[in-house]
This record gives sequence, C-alpha cells and structure tokens, in this order.
Amino acid sequence: MVDLTRLLVAARDGDDAALDRFVEAVYDELRSMARDQMRGERQNHTLEPTAVAHEALLRLFQDGKLPFDNRGHFFSAAAQALRRVLVDHARKRSTNKRAHDRSTGEVELDAVAGPARDKQLIALDDALTELARVAPDKARLVELRFFAGLSVEEAAAALGVSESTPARDWRMARAWLEARVGDASHERG
Repeated sequence: MVDLTRLLVAARDGDDAALDRFVEAVYDELRSMARDQMRGERQNHTLEPTAVAHEALLRLFQDGKLPFDNRGHFFSAAAQALRRVLVDHARKRSTNKRAHDRSTGEVELDAVAGPARDKQLIALDDALTELARVAPDKARLVELRFFAGLSVEEAAAALGVSESTPARDWRMARAWLEARVGDASHERG
C-alpha cells in the first residue's frame, strides 16, 4: 500500500515525482467513490465517474498547492469536492429542466433523467449544510461516509478519533438527516 501521507509531504517539499505518484494513487479511489455515488443512475448518465473524479481533482488542486496534512485530511477534502461536483451537477440539471419545461413545454429525456435522485441529493446537501452549522464534526463524518464511501473505521482514522465516536455519531447524524431530507422531499414533491 502506498504511504499517501509520505507522498504528500514530499510533494509539498517540491518533489514533482511524489506529486505524480500521489495523484496516480488517489485517482482510482476517487473514481471508485464517484462510481459508488452514481450507482443508481442510468447507464447513459450525462456525468460519468471519470468526469466526477477529474472535476474533484481539479477542485482539490485548483491553486496548485497541497494543503493536506495526511491521508485522512486529503480524503476529507475529497469527500467535500465530490459532494460539490455532484450537487452542482444536480442543481444545474434541475435548473435546466425547469427552464426547458417553461420554454417549450417539452421535456428532453436527458434533462429529466434522475430528477428524484437530483432532488434527494439537493435536499441532502441542504440538510448537510444545516447540520454543519450545529454539528460540524457530524457533518464531516457524513461527508466521509456518504460521499467518500469510507467505513466507520476509515472515518475514525481520518478524523483522528476512536471507532466508537463515529459509530455513535453516524447513527445520530443519519437520523437527523433522514428527518430533514424526508421533510424536504415532501415539501418539493
């Protein structure tokens, strides 16, 4: 297994080869995370896991700097980047669909593919933003578990806490979010 923290430190110190090895090492993991997030989508979805991974990497390295301290810090940021990419795409599709419906009265198949999932993702993002205001640690855990696909053990390591903390917090955060997302989907639906 590649020591990502060691590669990050070397890359921050100017080792371009270490940066290349780091990106190569995390790229497949990012694609896997994106694929997991898009598992319920149709085959010809307009956003592919490869495109999501590329966009997340661009967002993570947009200023050419490596502000990550270790593997856990990177995957926390990666979860946030994946969240932003997916939610931005869902919001754009939702906006485009509404504009298209108003302008022609016709609906393109691509514009409405996955509207229920888009609504759920937008509702989850709104609820997660609200959760971050009252319990930032729980919101970060949800990003790691839901968007990065980390296990409780992996999330504990990324957060630097014992495994019992995220196990407990996960149950609480899920219940809180399910209540909010359920309420939002009933309001929007």
